[in-house]
Amino acid sequence: MKRKASSMKRFVAVVSVGTIAAGTLAGCGGDSGSSASPSAGASTAPSAAASTAPTQQPPLELTIMLPIFKTNFPKDDSPVAAELEKRTNTNIHFEWVPNASYNDKFNITLASGKLPTLIAVLGDKSSSFVNAVRSGAFWELSPYLKDFKNLSGANPTVLNNSSIDGKVYGVYRGRDLGRNGYYYRKDWLDAVGLQEPKTIDDFYNMLKAFKEKDPDKNGKADTYGMILVKWTGGWASGFDIIKLWFGAPNKWGVKDGKLVPEHQYEEYIEGLKFMKKLYDEKLINTDFAVFDSAKWTDPMVNNQAGVIVDVIDGGARADDKIHAALVKEGKDNPNIHYIDVSSGVVGKDGKLRTLPTAGYSGMVSIPKSTVKTEAELKRVLAFLDKINDSENQTLLSYGLEGKHYTLDAEKNVTISKDTVLLESEVEGLNQMLSFLPSSNALTVKQTELRKKQTALIKKNEEFVVANPAAPLISDVYNQKGPQLENIINDARIKFIVGQLDEAGMRAAFETWKKSGGDELVKEMNELYTAAQKK
Repeated sequence: MKRKASSMKRFVAVVSVGTIAAGTLAGCGGDSGSSASPSAGASTAPSAAASTAPTQQPPLELTIMLPIFKTNFPKDDSPVAAELEKRTNTNIHFEWVPNASYNDKFNITLASGKLPTLIAVLGDKSSSFVNAVRSGAFWELSPYLKDFKNLSGANPTVLNNSSIDGKVYGVYRGRDLGRNGYYYRKDWLDAVGLQEPKTIDDFYNMLKAFKEKDPDKNGKADTYGMILVKWTGGWASGFDIIKLWFGAPNKWGVKDGKLVPEHQYEEYIEGLKFMKKLYDEKLINTDFAVFDSAKWTDPMVNNQAGVIVDVIDGGARADDKIHAALVKEGKDNPNIHYIDVSSGVVGKDGKLRTLPTAGYSGMVSIPKSTVKTEAELKRVLAFLDKINDSENQTLLSYGLEGKHYTLDAEKNVTISKDTVLLESEVEGLNQMLSFLPSSNALTVKQTELRKKQTALIKKNEEFVVANPAAPLISDVYNQKGPQLENIINDARIKFIVGQLDEAGMRAAFETWKKSGGDELVKEMNELYTAAQKK
């Protein structure tokens, strides 16, 4: 495939962290060949070759906006991007946006009217996205998905969860329902003489020991318990997982048949008091409200902190990084895991509760202002379909065989230990994958840790706490959602760090009611009641 000169490829990087990327469709849509206009004196009868040979379409021009979680990321002309373009007959420009500021950039991009060909929509369905959908800014994909080999394998329940007004406006990025839990430094836990926590008190004692009992045995008081970060995406912050341990609901609960927002539960307040206790005792990083998610595992790898509450499958990735760091120092023990994983701890009632994903983590949507015709839409969808072929899932997950990974006789992937190479050419590209109909990439060797992760993620499905309001779309929320969320988020952070006492926090919750919260609760219950009758 003829590639554009690098000078012709725009590169837009939004300062700071992140990583995520896109892929595209190989040879999507070759026209069936018809004979060319005959030259003077030539026979008008088409030859057999001319009537049957397909005509290669020009490369599909794509701009893809995605979040990124690292300060380094694949450039447009990197080897993996070039191979992706070759396989999919495309020219791709990636617009990488730091995850921590993605929602802000997303809203600015929507307002500008200058949208990319494909844009990732993260987290819950934001008011800005819903309003844009309702104004006709994005293609409805419901009628088209069935026509594509991989996209047609979308889970109907997840499609419903990701829908707006019952219609699909993006190809969801599939995720396991039971991913959330926590991972921790197993070598530290052994060093302080504790067992894996089973209760909230056990969990607290682990964090306290990680701060006070010199778990890395360097003779210095330079460690703490748990790393928290600023997070764009909403459902996956540490507190959102921990609050369920105390019995709080997942965003909305149901009392006497009525929806009640989570912050109106006393169990939610208990969870916040626990977080404040951790902050006051310096068992968590005091800069958590601004700590970038791109650096989340750095304190764990660098022997500063021992616990991360997040997706369980982050454990093996952290373990790999610790091994890589120790290899450089000549101190690695390849026969052990430095990290272990857990589904969570039980509450006072002895029950385990875990925060589910919605079965997806955002979606990739197609703006009408950029993709103007149905024919163009089908080419873009064919690209999204093609990148989910198993060989392309492998490409976008691991890169090029021999350069970024090797395969053993059993087809297990061994990833390069060159972290700079991986960050600059591979990492993040898998973020555009929907993993439809399933994750079919080659995999790394299934170590004991990875086997445990897989088993826990599956087991967690028994303990997830569903959000009963997940499919509901509120007009009040679309108008006032960001303002209402800011009131709650600001109050809970200020309470944790001691800028508000409990009375002040509860006063902020009353402000939430007067600022549109009461309207939101009323409308959500009307929608909930109507949905129950269907």
